[in-house]
Amino acid sequence: QGQLVESGGGSVQSGGSLRLSCAASEHTFMSLCMAWFRQAPGKEREGVAGIGVWGRTVYADSVKGRFTISQDNAKNTVYLQMDSLKPEDTAMYYCAAASGSCFLPSIQRTSYTTWGQGTQVTVSS
Repeated sequence: QGQLVESGGGSVQSGGSLRLSCAASEHTFMSLCMAWFRQAPGKEREGVAGIGVWGRTVYADSVKGRFTISQDNAKNTVYLQMDSLKPEDTAMYYCAAASGSCFLPSIQRTSYTTWGQGTQVTVSS
């Protein structure tokens, strides 16, 4: 039911940092499992980071140690802190949410039913 709106994308050089935000319109939404995905032109959408109950997280191997997913229930917002960015991180980044039946973190597309419109991240060499 809640809407998802991403922000914080932009252009940075290799090694730089960005923090993406995903704002939800419903407070109850923050109790659901959420995740960040990304998609480059002509490529499949891939899971980047997921967060479930108790703040448990899961990351794609390609971003492990560089990206951090977190949430702030008071602000009804989920974040993706991206450090040590690489050109291969260039993509449209999407926020996604699962139903209330989800408790474990996941970066599988089939786990999610609600998607934002995306925010562009471009990393130059």
